[in-house]
Amino acid sequence: MNAIELETKWGFEVYPKRDITLVRGQGATVWDDNGRAYIDCTAGVGVASVGHANPKVAEAIAKQASTLITCPGIFYNDVRAKLVEKLVDITPSSLTRAFLCNSGTEAMEAAIKFARHGTGRNEFVCAMRGFHGRTMGALSATFKYREAFEPLLPGFEFVPYNKIEKLTDAISDTTAAVIVEPVQGEGGVRLGDREFLKTAQFLCNQHGAMLVMDEIQTGFCRTGAMFACEHHGLEPDILCLAKAIAGGVPMGAVMTSAKIEPGVGVHGTTFGGNPLAAAAALATIEFMQNHDLANESARKGARFVARLSETLPSSVREIRQLGLMIGIELKEKAKPHLLALMDAGILALPAGPTVIRLLPPLVISDEELDQVADELLAALNT
Repeated sequence: MNAIELETKWGFEVYPKRDITLVRGQGATVWDDNGRAYIDCTAGVGVASVGHANPKVAEAIAKQASTLITCPGIFYNDVRAKLVEKLVDITPSSLTRAFLCNSGTEAMEAAIKFARHGTGRNEFVCAMRGFHGRTMGALSATFKYREAFEPLLPGFEFVPYNKIEKLTDAISDTTAAVIVEPVQGEGGVRLGDREFLKTAQFLCNQHGAMLVMDEIQTGFCRTGAMFACEHHGLEPDILCLAKAIAGGVPMGAVMTSAKIEPGVGVHGTTFGGNPLAAAAALATIEFMQNHDLANESARKGARFVARLSETLPSSVREIRQLGLMIGIELKEKAKPHLLALMDAGILALPAGPTVIRLLPPLVISDEELDQVADELLAALNT
């Protein structure tokens, strides 16, 4: 049996599969098992920001794999120590500690626990259309996918994204935290208004609540800054990170302010902060800094949208973009256009039923982006 048959027979089918088998990648290109090349504007759902098979990351992984792969948190480790120092250095100045885990949803689980522990409260304010993960705590903060798993954690209230008056009404002296994305990824690539996000920070400070910024998808240069909260001068109490942090190796992190001192035994993880992932993360962050990927993301994203907008089809309702995080909202279903793009050698994502989402590796070339624009316009005009 081939890979499709084996996964169909033995795998847990919880994903809407595309009918191709990817076997190799380099930069912004991936190849299937028939040797066909595709420009990858999914990047593993925003993971491969420094490109597939990045040589610097691969070298760091190989070196660490032959040195020490795992080291539990009950011991100190040289590579983990360098990574937590680096993370504190590159994140907003309000953040002084790092907890390393394995994924975005784990980062959110830890954030919820830290906020409850730090405030002694258990009420959370989240945004409609927000997505924070699929484990039970993270799902409690997520607007969709809830019904089949209720009852979830109590105490989670949802307000419309970017509606300041609704946010103001929801936050009180019993609120543990506000959990918000600076750009809603799964929710349709919807950009947070500066005043909405600044108001969230002000109200959290006023009521003794924590501001939890979910930058799992927006972090690490995706939006034209190292972290999207920098666009608005935000100083969160908790910052959730994952996806692009380690060049494709599974990893997450929770950055916290000095307000949070969870103490021994409050949380833990077996694999989080293992030396292999930490080495990959250090190499990934260094590559981002050395190649100025934040500014490159801003430049390429603006250039792409300008080119696309020259001959925008009438089927497009709106383009929403920050850096190389791009959402194209249509007046019709996105799925047929996604399949047409795949036939043309372009891999893209949905973000709801009518939005085409592009999250290409930040190392994608201008020429490759021009090809994506041309094929996208062709697909939308058919």
